[in-house]
Amino acid sequence: MSSVTQAPTVPGAKGHTDGAGAFVPVQTRDERPRSFDPSDFEAPTGREVNWKHTPVDRLKQLFADEAGPHGVIQVDVRAPEGLVQERLGHGDAPRGEVFQPEDLISAIAWKQETEAPLLRIPAGAEYSEPVVVDLRGTGGVAHAHVVIEALPNSHATVVFRHSGTASHAQNVEIIVRDGAHLEVITVQTWDDDAVHAASHQARVERDATLRHIVVSFGGGVVRVNPSVELAGTGSRAELYGLSYSDAGQHLESQVYLHHKGAETTGDVLYKGALQGAAARSVWIGDVLIGPDAVGTDSYEANRNLVLTDGARAESIPNLEIETGDIRGAGHASATGRFDDEQLFYLQARGIREDEARRLVVLGFLAEIVQKIGVPDLETELFAAIEEELAREVGR
Repeated sequence: MSSVTQAPTVPGAKGHTDGAGAFVPVQTRDERPRSFDPSDFEAPTGREVNWKHTPVDRLKQLFADEAGPHGVIQVDVRAPEGLVQERLGHGDAPRGEVFQPEDLISAIAWKQETEAPLLRIPAGAEYSEPVVVDLRGTGGVAHAHVVIEALPNSHATVVFRHSGTASHAQNVEIIVRDGAHLEVITVQTWDDDAVHAASHQARVERDATLRHIVVSFGGGVVRVNPSVELAGTGSRAELYGLSYSDAGQHLESQVYLHHKGAETTGDVLYKGALQGAAARSVWIGDVLIGPDAVGTDSYEANRNLVLTDGARAESIPNLEIETGDIRGAGHASATGRFDDEQLFYLQARGIREDEARRLVVLGFLAEIVQKIGVPDLETELFAAIEEELAREVGR
């Protein structure tokens, strides 16, 4: 399959001359070109708007349109009875109903994954236990395209767990049909040398809800970018993220929420902690409220806690509104060190400084952990935060 969606001309935009003619640059998040053909994209240089905060040199192995060896990622799926699992070739619905690659890596993953796994939750099904997809890397380059379809009025949680080592290009296509409620959680606890570039694209239909949570703790470079279209009237998206960046790690999420239907609701909150030399996190949040999205209520926020010298967080919220008939919209961003008043309050009550710092960090990150709704996973993540804190104290 090969099709290219060109960026539309923007009224009032001025062309830029570079000696080869004039062109209209991409002005907004929704105007990015899309194509299923990798040859329609050039390899990123780091100057492009969607790559300028990413260490592209550490992703070069994912820019080659070549099939990797089989078995790089070992996959184990644990699912409640009734889950439909199939394989979809190029052109097999619903593969490609929602997903359109926006960069070279996702286009290569689309092409190289000749048989994409489908996870389909039957209409009306309500799963009390999550669908768990364990992916363990054994070294090498791997490509994947996964389709999740929640049929009308179903209710389910799907958890992706990434560990081991690999250079992994991953697409996740998410379709939430009318009245369905789907939670997708992706957890990255890779080894330190792993590279993970993921593009999640979702459409949420009438009166349906998608809760999408990104948890990144491990990996050398982890870039998980969710893009959600609230297409149906009354649809809702809750997009949450948690990251803990250690020395030398780059953890990134570029979030896009497109309010397209009427009476839609969006809630975006990402939180991150950073410690150690060259620890880095990047969060870019784009919200577009389209001309037909009357009655929209949307808010996005990013909060970062810098624990040591040498760590850096970049946070860029963007909001575009194309209708005046909304209930509310806003965005916020904050990055800082420990609140001295909080530490003083705790120490004044006899709590040691290291314990006070621990309580502040746990309290800061707990808000996201407690939104997950999978008790075993929540317990595991609190333990992982404790481990990271102990590592920082031991420096």
